[in-house]
Amino acid sequence: MTAQADSLRWVSTFLEAQAAEQGAARNTQLAYARDLRDFAEWCAGHGHDFATLTRSDIEAYLIHCEAQGLATSTRARRLAAIRQLFRFAYAEGWRKDDPASRISGPGKSRKLPQTLSPDDVEALLCAAGQTGRSAGERSRNACLMEVLYATGLRVSELVSLPVAAVRGSPEMILVRGKGGKERLVPLSDPAQQALADWLRHWEGEAAALRAKRKPEPRHLFPSRGRDGHLSRVGFYLILKEIALQAGLDPARVSPHVLRHAFATHLLAGGADLRAIQTLLGHADISTTEIYTHVLEERLRALVLTHHPLSKD
Repeated sequence: MTAQADSLRWVSTFLEAQAAEQGAARNTQLAYARDLRDFAEWCAGHGHDFATLTRSDIEAYLIHCEAQGLATSTRARRLAAIRQLFRFAYAEGWRKDDPASRISGPGKSRKLPQTLSPDDVEALLCAAGQTGRSAGERSRNACLMEVLYATGLRVSELVSLPVAAVRGSPEMILVRGKGGKERLVPLSDPAQQALADWLRHWEGEAAALRAKRKPEPRHLFPSRGRDGHLSRVGFYLILKEIALQAGLDPARVSPHVLRHAFATHLLAGGADLRAIQTLLGHADISTTEIYTHVLEERLRALVLTHHPLSKD
């Protein structure tokens, strides 16, 4: 077996263990696979293999990534994947040391996320019900947008919602997030109405399938694809159409931007940061703290308005 083949075996074994033992999300698995395979190819091209790799070899790879112009966040993610791999290799006894444990990464950028104004979001919500080739598509698109903005779900959580989670006119829905962790998120009145409208169409389609002795879909937003539900790319394309219909620049609008808008607008309205953390499904409050720029602006306005010594 060649050194590269042996390294790729390490990668595949590590990924299988991540999926089985830690319940790593499919998107996380795919990101780790891409990063580690790129690393394995670079190692093979430089005559290195994972069994004898040194700390300086890994640092040389990171310098190579920087020279390629990769973003700081991408380089930080690649180093995180490498650290996880060699921590696993050390625990499994494949190596007697961990060459990646003491390497400091570039750190993730803490730039403020792009967001949308409440007026922008209102335009998108109105346009969603007008976008689609049929009444069913328009109802689905309105439901997608209302539920996304009401809950701040990750796009993967939204498109993979099981229909069982939303039956019975729920005021809250149970969401399975990263690592299989579950959380409850509330639905606004408009989201509940859009959901009820879409479910009526969904039930009609399911009844037609049952009449043909075919299984009904398990997901709220079904698709003929491999996963059985609307894909992230599919929703991304739908959202671009909705943005055009709303008169907004499609480049400014993405599922993640809407998630940021959800958090930003809640904080601006007085919501507690811990509550936002719970709703977004962040494991660490430090991830949510990127939104504190909203709190800072609100506190500044509070002081300028109410402090007895404040001046215009």
